[in-house]
Amino acid sequence: MSAVQEQLEIKFRLPDGSDIGPKKYTEATTVSTLKESILAGWPKELENGPRTINDLKLINAGKILENNKTLAECRSAICDLSGVTTMHVVVKPPSQDRGIEKDDGNNSKGNRCRCTIL
Repeated sequence: MSAVQEQLEIKFRLPDGSDIGPKKYTEATTVSTLKESILAGWPKELENGPRTINDLKLINAGKILENNKTLAECRSAICDLSGVTTMHVVVKPPSQDRGIEKDDGNNSKGNRCRCTIL
C-alpha cells in the first residue's frame, strides 16, 4: 500500500467569473478545509464576500459538497478527465440577516403592506 496520496489540482470559480487557484490538495482534504482556503484567498475588492465557511457552498459535477466529506469521497469521474478540476462557489446572500433587524420592536404601522385576496 502506498503512503503517498494523490494530489488533486483544484480551482474555485467565484460568482463574478473570476477564479481562486489552481492549488493542489490531497484526497484526504475535507470540504470545510477547501472552504477555509477560499475564505483566505477571497478577493477583497468583491462585494458581499463570505464571512464564514457556512456562507459558502461548493458545487462539483452538479452536486453540492458536504463539509465533513473528503475529496476522495466527493471525487467524480470528471476529476479524472483533466489536470485541473473547477469547483463552483456559491455565496449565501447577506439579505438573510435582515430578519434579525426587524425584531427591534420599533416598527411603525405605516411601514406595513397589506394585501387582500378575494
